[in-house]
Amino acid sequence: MPAHEPDEKQAVWRLDGHELGLSGLEAPLWPDVGLTKGDLLGFYRDMAPTMLPYFADRPSTLYVCPGDVNGRCFYRRDLPDDAPAWLRWVGYRPASRATGPETQLPLVGDAAGLVWLANAGAVEFHLWSARAPELTLPDQAIFDLDPGEAATFAQALEAADLLERTVREWGLRACAKTSGGRGLHVFLPVAPGPPYAEVRAWVKGVAEKLAAARPDLIATQGGATHRGGRVTVDYAQNSLGRNTAAPYTARARPGATVSTPVTWDEVRAGKIDPANFTIETVPRRVAALGDLFRGALGPGQSLPPL
Repeated sequence: MPAHEPDEKQAVWRLDGHELGLSGLEAPLWPDVGLTKGDLLGFYRDMAPTMLPYFADRPSTLYVCPGDVNGRCFYRRDLPDDAPAWLRWVGYRPASRATGPETQLPLVGDAAGLVWLANAGAVEFHLWSARAPELTLPDQAIFDLDPGEAATFAQALEAADLLERTVREWGLRACAKTSGGRGLHVFLPVAPGPPYAEVRAWVKGVAEKLAAARPDLIATQGGATHRGGRVTVDYAQNSLGRNTAAPYTARARPGATVSTPVTWDEVRAGKIDPANFTIETVPRRVAALGDLFRGALGPGQSLPPL
C-alpha cells in the first residue's frame, strides 16, 4: 500500500517514488455496474501487494480498452511507446519473425507499473508461465478448464475437483482460481527445467486420463473450445508465447469480475459464483481470507511420468 491514500479524483498519484499523471478517472468503464476507470486504478493500487509476487519477472500481455469494456478492446504484447523509462521490459522475437526489432514485453514490478499501464488503457493483465530471462522454460503447469456452451460452471468445478484429487494422489500441489468468466484455471508450480513441449505433453496426458475416466464430463482440446456440454482442458496454454489471466486481474466483462483464487473446499462445495468476485468484493475477500493462491508461487515440483 502507498504511504497515504490518494484522492480518487486527483490527477497525480505518487506511488513507489514515481509521480503518475492520471486521466479520465471519472470515465465509465463498466457502465452496467457504474464503475469507472478510477475504480479500476484504485483496485490495482490497493491489490498490488497481493498481485505482484505473481508478476515477478513474468512478461505481461495487456488487454486494452480505450473506452468502456463494451467497446473496442484488443490484446497488446509490447510496451507502449510513451512508457516511462522506469518500466522494465524484456526483449522477445518469436520464431516466426527472424528479423526486425524485438518486442518489448512489459515486466510489471510495482504498483506504479500496474497503475501506469491501467491508466494507459490496460484493463486485464495476462502472464507468461515462464520468467525472464529464461522465457523458454516454464515454471508452471496450467490446466485451463473451459466449459462448452452447453456446459455449466458446476461442471467446471467438478472437473477441477477430479483433477486436484488425481494430482494429489501423485503428491502434487495444485491451486485453483476462477478465470473471471465461465472457466477455472488450475496451476501447479513446476521446478524449472522442462521445456514448454514437455510440460504441455504432461498436461495433455493428464487431461486424457481424466477424459478417459469421465468422458461425460471432460474433453481434451481437439479443436475449438466453448462447444458442447463438457469441460475442455486447453493444454495449449502451456506454449511459448501463450499467457493466462493473472491472479486477481480484473476482466473486461459485465460486472467487473476478477480472476479470483478459491479453496478446494469451496470447489468441492460447488457453490462458487464467479459473478460474485468483482473489483468491489475481492479486496474485502482478500482482507478476510488472505491470498489463497500463494501455493502456486512454489516451491516447484517435478512432474511424474504418466
